Amino acid sequence: MDLLQDIITRAKANKQRIVLPEGTEERTLRAADRLLADGVASIILIGNKTEISQLAASYGLTNIDLATIVDPLNHEKKAAYADLLFQLRQKKGMTPEKAAVLVENPLYLGCLMIKAGDADGEIAGAQNTTGDVLRPALQIVKTAPGISCVSGAFLMFLKDKSYGDNGLLVFADCAVMPNPTAAELAQIAVSTAQTTRDIVGADPKVAMLSFSTKGSASHEMVDKVVEATRLAKEMAPDLKIDGELQADAAIVDVVAAQKAPGSEIAGKANVLVFPTLEVGNIAYKLVQRLAGAQAVGPILQGIAAPVNDLSRGCSVDDIYKMVAIAANQAIGLKASAK
Repeated sequence: MDLLQDIITRAKANKQRIVLPEGTEERTLRAADRLLADGVASIILIGNKTEISQLAASYGLTNIDLATIVDPLNHEKKAAYADLLFQLRQKKGMTPEKAAVLVENPLYLGCLMIKAGDADGEIAGAQNTTGDVLRPALQIVKTAPGISCVSGAFLMFLKDKSYGDNGLLVFADCAVMPNPTAAELAQIAVSTAQTTRDIVGADPKVAMLSFSTKGSASHEMVDKVVEATRLAKEMAPDLKIDGELQADAAIVDVVAAQKAPGSEIAGKANVLVFPTLEVGNIAYKLVQRLAGAQAVGPILQGIAAPVNDLSRGCSVDDIYKMVAIAANQAIGLKASAK
């Protein structure tokens, strides 16, 4: 788990402005208090200032005064954000009247702050569904250049350090795209490689997984993975990627030598890209439960700025970690844009 400490340390060294739209939710407030005390990020809480102050006092929190608090009903940039929303969405039927209402929704407000350059990332979902978190993100922040689909990666911390990067593997997509096309699968691979660089600080070695290794089976599902691998190489010529590979060929040297001799990825992969959401979701949960791995995520990727979704059953520690992760994503995205 030293990597998580590295992620937190990098966030502290280059503080990002992370907005928490659920600013009156107890776990969010407790995480914000810890984040502010530790100097991990500059925290923006959305909510009524008096209510937040009263809640913080009742929970015994002493650092919330260090946060920037934005009241969604009454703040100096409300009209400017409403106009920004109207300009962004008028071709989709947005009116000034609708924008004036939506700008008071904390999830829309958080994304408008990011779009306007007043925040670097957002964490939400302790109280809201994934759909509610993603909708304004896709409408306002939108996807990154060259990417049309959003996906979700998990950091899988394994007890057996012989796999991946000292026991760390990155799994995707485990959260968003049910049955990606070859082009979308290629985007997921490139996005996950970017996540691995930005958050893990590792050189991504991407395995495109299938039930076939290098033509051992013939099927249209195998063809999709082969085509996705080709497209990913076109999108990112310097990316270390190979496919199609079975899971054992991707992460076990001995198997790789037999099934995929000469591959620079087989047996050494630290990024596993699954052909469908059901495979990725099942795989991460099985590894988590049967291998005792710690799963951190989902980390949403493919958005032009970090907007990460929490489980409604999340803990204070989960929110703390996701803010640090979002900060690293923001740092990486800014570096890539230069």
